[in-house]
Amino acid sequence: MDDGVGPVRHHCGRGLARARNRSGERPSLVLIHGFSHSLESWDAMAAELDDRYRIIRFDLPGHGLTGPRDDKAYAVPDTVAQVSALLDDIAPESFALGGNSLGGLIAWRYAADHPDRVTHLVLMDPGGYPNLGVGDEPAPIPDAMRAYLTLAPEAGVQYATSTLYADPSKVTPEQLERIRAMMRVEGNGQALIERIEQFTLPDPNPDLARISAPTLILWGDSDAMIPATHGPRFDAAIPSSRLVLMQNTGHVPMEEWPVETAASSRAPRGITDA
Repeated sequence: MDDGVGPVRHHCGRGLARARNRSGERPSLVLIHGFSHSLESWDAMAAELDDRYRIIRFDLPGHGLTGPRDDKAYAVPDTVAQVSALLDDIAPESFALGGNSLGGLIAWRYAADHPDRVTHLVLMDPGGYPNLGVGDEPAPIPDAMRAYLTLAPEAGVQYATSTLYADPSKVTPEQLERIRAMMRVEGNGQALIERIEQFTLPDPNPDLARISAPTLILWGDSDAMIPATHGPRFDAAIPSSRLVLMQNTGHVPMEEWPVETAASSRAPRGITDA
C-alpha cells in the first residue's frame, strides 16, 4: 500500500502481484488488465481517476510479476476464482470494477457471480463472444505465435502492440520495453501459451443476463482484436448497460485515450451512475 502519489507493487509469493494507489476514504475501483500485459497498462487512466477513487490493480497469473502458476490453472473460470480469492483479501466489501479485453471478460464474469460486491462495472473492449476461432473449444496456436510468446522479440512486440491502437504513433518506446520485459519474466511466455490452450468463449448471454450492476461499455471503433460489432451485443445482453463507441480508438482505450476514457467513466452514467 502507498501513502504517496503513485502505486506500489506488492509481491505475494505465488499469489498475484498487485498495486494500490493512495489509500483513503474514497470508493474503490478495481482494474484488470488484458492478455500479455500488466497492471501498468492502467497507469495513465489511474492517474486521472486517483483524485476520486482508491485504485486497486494487479497482475493476472502468468503475467507481469505475478509469474506462472504451478498448477497451470489458466482457464477463464480458474482465473475468475483466483481473482475472487485475491479480492476477498485486498478489496473492500463493495467496489467498482473495470477491465479491458481478457480483463474485461474476467471482470464481467466476476460481476455476474458476485452481484453483492460490484457497485458499477466498466467494460473496455471485453472478451465474451466467440472470436478469432475461439468458441466452445480453444483455437490451435500457430508455431509463430508460440515463438512470439516465449521469446517476445522486439520487432514482434512492436508490431503486436501497434495493432492494438488506431494510431500506432501513440505507442512509446518505454511502453514497448515494459511490455517486453514483463513478457520475458521467467515462465510467463509458457504460461501465456497454456492460457491460450485452455481459453474458450462459450455463449455468454446467459451469464451476461445475470449482471445486476449498472454497466458502462466502452468500445474502440477501430478495434482490430475484438470487433466493435460485439459492443451492441453486450449492451443488449446486460440488463442495465450503456454503450459508448469511441471514435479513432483501437483495442486499449485506456492507453490510447486515457484522459477521455477516464472522463467517460466519471461522466453521468459512468462509474458513479451507469
